[in-house]
Amino acid sequence: MIDLEVVHEDGEAPKARQKSALGRRFRGFLPVVVDLETGGFNAQTDALLELSMVILDMDEHGTLIPVDQEHAHIIPFAGGNLEPAALEFTGIDPFHPLRLAEDEKDALQRMFKRVRDAAKKHGCNRAILVGHNAHFDLGFLNQAIARADIKRSPFHPFSCFDTATLAGLAYGQTVLARACEAAGLAFDHAEAHSARYDAKLTADLYCTIVNRWRDLGGWDPD
Repeated sequence: MIDLEVVHEDGEAPKARQKSALGRRFRGFLPVVVDLETGGFNAQTDALLELSMVILDMDEHGTLIPVDQEHAHIIPFAGGNLEPAALEFTGIDPFHPLRLAEDEKDALQRMFKRVRDAAKKHGCNRAILVGHNAHFDLGFLNQAIARADIKRSPFHPFSCFDTATLAGLAYGQTVLARACEAAGLAFDHAEAHSARYDAKLTADLYCTIVNRWRDLGGWDPD
């Protein structure tokens, strides 16, 4: 078993930081909700097309809340595979002239700055990806990081929090739409399968589960 403990690339533990309530809640990890849309299911060969990240915060009562969202349409990387079935499913036209897409590296650097700023604010050592079927998102994110030659990602490279698992425990539902409905969150099927919308709903779902667990006595913010 590999622990979640954070270490720097040189193998040394990071210096202790003064942690906020959110920083203490997840043992020095900052949860950041991520959703992406792709040209297929293979992270090594298929293009990344959309990327969205939701930054979370915690109020004085220990309530976890979404506070900010970063989003980008992504230019498919050179040689990236685009499966027609995947494009039909998402409705994305990767080469539409009004798409205003960014290069992968530019988008990642812009978003990672926001993540690092939030981690610093809360005294966190590192961010951890929150996603629905999170290892899918983390696999594509890690491949994009490697292609962009970004040496110091703010995200943990292999650990993540999965709302499909959490929703299965909390509500007996693992599909995002059904889990949201079980949690009392309105889900617009016409808006689904865009990274921006799915990230927002995943963030709402994650916060609802974490806050409900607190209300049941599972975590004391004091």
